[in-house]
Amino acid sequence: MTLRKAGRPVRLWDAPTRVFHWVLVALLGALWWTGSNGLLDWHRRAGYCVVALLLFRVFWGFAGGSSARFSSFLKGPRTIASYIRHDMFRRDGVPHLGHNPVGGWSVVAMLSLLAVQTGLGLISVDIDGLESGPFSYLVGFDTGRWAAGLHHIFFNLILAIVIIHIIAIAFYLIVRRENLIIPMISGNKMTNIEAKKVYFVSVWRGIALIIFSGISVWIVISIWGR
Repeated sequence: MTLRKAGRPVRLWDAPTRVFHWVLVALLGALWWTGSNGLLDWHRRAGYCVVALLLFRVFWGFAGGSSARFSSFLKGPRTIASYIRHDMFRRDGVPHLGHNPVGGWSVVAMLSLLAVQTGLGLISVDIDGLESGPFSYLVGFDTGRWAAGLHHIFFNLILAIVIIHIIAIAFYLIVRRENLIIPMISGNKMTNIEAKKVYFVSVWRGIALIIFSGISVWIVISIWGR
């Protein structure tokens, strides 16, 4: 299989964005494993880590480099419709340096589902009330059980988004002849697209934000959680 003409390497994804992506992948696997095997203490810890990551990603969507900012990849309905109609399913469609108009909103969809999923987990109550979320005391038993049921449903929705994401990667590799995995590992994309508007911020800002996010989640859970 011949990939699209390579062009030159262009730095696209900064280290904080790439670390966020792969750590989130690992945590989703850990959440599935711990939840399926009844390791609820570890399941909760992994969930807290996801909350911290989500908080960081929101910050990074406004304070990170250009390719990580929401403003760079969230497009309006007209742009999305034009992309689907003219480019999405064509092998010679116009390439995008970062997220395409559909991919950009899929990022928001995933983050939103994860936010709802973790929020439900925080107030969920198990059948005997022994293994419950740290904020389950704020809701009644029936509400906590309802949240637990939705917690399972939303994980299936997240799994569906993940499967669609994998299918999209395969589609781009086979049909569009673009490898989307390597750039998320190396940070560089081989392309002929002009990248004058791509800029990055200090990696230390990313480190500071992830530390701040982690400490914030820990403080909230420690003080108000049970």
